[in-house]
Amino acid sequence: MSEILDQLWLTHQQPGGNHAAALADVQIDFDAGQQLQLELLARWQNAGETVGGWKIGMTSGASRNALGAGLRPFGFILNSRIIQSGDSLPVASLFTGQIENELCFRMQHDLGAGATRADAVAATGALLPAFEINQKRLGGSASPGLRVADDLSNWGIVVGAPAPVHDELTMLNVELHDANGVIESVASPGHIDDHFESLATLARRLAEFGQRLQAGQYVITGAYGKTPFAPGTYTGQFDCGIGDVTINLV
Repeated sequence: MSEILDQLWLTHQQPGGNHAAALADVQIDFDAGQQLQLELLARWQNAGETVGGWKIGMTSGASRNALGAGLRPFGFILNSRIIQSGDSLPVASLFTGQIENELCFRMQHDLGAGATRADAVAATGALLPAFEINQKRLGGSASPGLRVADDLSNWGIVVGAPAPVHDELTMLNVELHDANGVIESVASPGHIDDHFESLATLARRLAEFGQRLQAGQYVITGAYGKTPFAPGTYTGQFDCGIGDVTINLV
């Protein structure tokens, strides 16, 4: 596992290099990938980074249940990679990947083992419109467990202004716009898991690996569409009183 971890670390440092090729035939299971991801996180922390939040994966669209029915892996979000709405990111430094509209939650209280949906609602301090920035570091043939180890392709997130918490998200519709108009429009019904159930699932899953969802951290809960990197200004529009988020890719 140490050799796999070394290659993953190098792939994070130098996406697009030759390190991903060395991982092409690696086969690891779901839980092994999750543990290896935390070892990757420890390397980031040893380099001075801190955890700013988490993601829960396989909750929406074509990726829903991709690792098996009900399997929902987590990924970490580095604090230095939480970008504010309106900021700019250079496409060249991101290598290759996509932006994804995602609803974000900022925690007001810790959430841990045994968490229920009601606990998740009570622990949430704000809703935020957001993007996930996904970086495709691995090759297309990478095993599911390795993709979990690779932090589920997360590079970072972009967050807009916080909105009050409410539990009326089942009909949420999200649009992505660029200078030419609407690129994508995706509605929640039939597309994505219940967001607060996802928060509770994330908290329970983290607890299995000795982690905890903490006050002040941000959580993203599933993609409303995926748009490949290209220079331009992108705005995610979330209804239900949540608002907009913008990123400039330059």
